[in-house]
Order: sequence, then C-alpha cells, then structure tokens
Amino acid sequence: MKLPSFFHLMKQFQGKMQSSAFTGLETNLQHAAFLRKMEQDLKREESLSTPLQELDVVVLDLETTGFFPEKGDQILSIGAVKVHGMQIEEKHTFYSFVQYEGEIPVDVKKLTGIVEEDVRAAPPISEVLIHFYQFAENRTLVAHHANHEKNFLTEANKEHFRIPFKHRIVDTAMLFQLVQREQIAVSLDECCRFFSIPVQKRHHALEDAKMTAAIWCEYVKMFVESGYKTLMDVFIKLSQLKQGARR
Repeated sequence: MKLPSFFHLMKQFQGKMQSSAFTGLETNLQHAAFLRKMEQDLKREESLSTPLQELDVVVLDLETTGFFPEKGDQILSIGAVKVHGMQIEEKHTFYSFVQYEGEIPVDVKKLTGIVEEDVRAAPPISEVLIHFYQFAENRTLVAHHANHEKNFLTEANKEHFRIPFKHRIVDTAMLFQLVQREQIAVSLDECCRFFSIPVQKRHHALEDAKMTAAIWCEYVKMFVESGYKTLMDVFIKLSQLKQGARR
C-alpha cells in the first residue's frame, strides 16, 4: 500500500485547520449578530409600563472570587430563573460554572463549596454569557444587592464583547425599603426570614436565585395590593422615599 506523501498529509492538516478556523469565525459572527440584536431589543424594552402581574423577569445570582471585578475578581458561576408576574417558572432555569484558572480563595471555597476542579474545565465566561443572554433575552433582570451582579456583568461585557451592559436590573434589597422604611442594607437571609421563605443551599448561584425569585414574587403581590400598577410606579415611590430621607 502506498503511503501518503508528506505534502498530502500537510494539505489535509491545513484543510482541517481552515475548517476549524471557519467554524470559530462563523460562531463569533453569530454571537456578534446576537449581541447587536439584543442591544436593539433592549432599546425597545417596555418593562416600566408593563403591568406587574404580566411582567417577565429573570432573577439571577453570581458566585465570584471576590467583590471587585475592576481589580481582577472573576465570576465562578451564574444561576438564574425566569418569573412571570408572581409565578416562578420552575422549568426555566440557567446554571453554569465559569472557567477559572487561578486559585480560588479559601473563604470563597468554604462559602460556596466551589473548588478548582469545578471550574477548570468549565466553559469560558464569553461563552457562558452568550448562553445566559440568550436565556434572559430582553427581560428585566432582578438580583439581591444587584450592584454586585451589575458590576461584574458590566466589566465582563466591556472586556469580552466591547459593549456596555444595558439590561435593566432591579435590586430586591433596595425594594425592602417599601416594606421596612428604616432598613436599607438587608441580607438575603433576612429577606427570606421576613417572608417565611426557606433558606437552603445558600451561596449556590441557582438556589440563591430561586430564593430571590420567591422574594420578588412576594414584592409583586404586595405592590399590586398597594395599588402599584407598573415598575414605574414602584420606582417613583422609591424616589419619593429617598427625597424624603434627605430632608
């Protein structure tokens, strides 16, 4: 049997490489097209005027190596669940570890249970974010102490996609002022206790997202009963409370 020549083998190898490069380029172009469409959809986002009973949101939580993405802290996992009005959509959840090559701080390991083996072979943050944004679509995002999520997503968008973070994100900790006006910095555990929501698997991104979703549903129920029709009504009331506190 005649063996293939060196040049023939090289030609085959180059063909495979070109095919691989084309596949990667095609994927990147698809991602770019998706991100452009997402930006356009977010410009038309109408959550402020949607009745609260019909509002679609995605409640999310991040586990991270620290609190300062601008100083190099990274996302380790993302968990999220969809909510329609006051109803948690239990079948529509998102969860993923995120690739991380560094050593996870000991206190983060103890808090979250995430270890290096969980994240070494996980997909990169750019891939996880694309999948998360496909899951979230143009829905309003909800998180507890949402600045944490906003800061990390803003930094990740800037670094990997060169686009700003434009999703509206609502802070369930801030909303607690409409329940107990003297309390501003309230923990997720405290909110859960207030609404008699069981606390389980704390500091797991998806489980924390589910607990935050249950809190959000309690808020929506209370807001509707109080006569708030839309998210805009809620924001106006929060603004009035802040102005009153300054006087």
